[in-house]
Amino acid sequence: MRDAAGVRVVRHSDRRRSARRRRVLWTGGEVLVTGGLVLLLLVVHQVWWTNREARRGAEHTVAALEREWGRGSGSGTTAGSDGGSPGDSATAPAVEPGTAGASGTASPAPRRPYTPAAPPRRSQAYAVLTIPRLHLRVPVAEGVSRADVLNKGYVGHYRGTQQPGRAGNFALAGHRNTHGEPFRYLPRLRRGDEVEVETRSATYTYDVDQVLPRTSARDSGVLRPVPRSLVRPGYGYDDPGSYLTLTTCTPEFTSRYRLVVWAKLASVRPR
Repeated sequence: MRDAAGVRVVRHSDRRRSARRRRVLWTGGEVLVTGGLVLLLLVVHQVWWTNREARRGAEHTVAALEREWGRGSGSGTTAGSDGGSPGDSATAPAVEPGTAGASGTASPAPRRPYTPAAPPRRSQAYAVLTIPRLHLRVPVAEGVSRADVLNKGYVGHYRGTQQPGRAGNFALAGHRNTHGEPFRYLPRLRRGDEVEVETRSATYTYDVDQVLPRTSARDSGVLRPVPRSLVRPGYGYDDPGSYLTLTTCTPEFTSRYRLVVWAKLASVRPR
């Protein structure tokens, strides 16, 4: 607006509106920056901090189990072990005296027979899973609770499936991303790769046999005593045996589908 002399006149109301616009823009920018920083911190917490803490806790649990197994007679109990795997019983398969074990040397006869053990308590760590190809060594705990098992960086045993070394299906689950992500590189496994499950009384060696790249999260057939996918029936088995099933989410950073790896029991080495 100009006056009679042609000089531009700026009203106070115009100045106030301009100031309000600047304040709104500035406040909006601050909110966006703050929101971005919060999201970044959440991502760092999920991807880095939870992995760090879960891996550290899992390593401590593995060490505690090994210490207990090293000095125990197989009859005691600790907070990290139930005194032996439920699979370590008189019915569990064992290497015959004088035959070659997994290390290629003769395996001596055990000094005492395996004795039945009580089932592990819910969320109790009682075994150690080792996958050499993945450089993985992680505790196995009873159940697949997120808060009490999987988020601690452990691998969880599906309740109702068999225990290590026994006839049937010993089925496990683990995170692929965050919270230790023990199964992040599970797709790298190939037929013939070794997977070991160590308990107080024995080490069970399984050989990878099949990999199911993707199936429904509700495909219960993969957990049956004789596992076979109900979604992709070309994957699985027809005959009874001693199977190990490893499951995790796929694709990465989602939980829409499941990746499944199956292995067969190859040998048992008493401790």
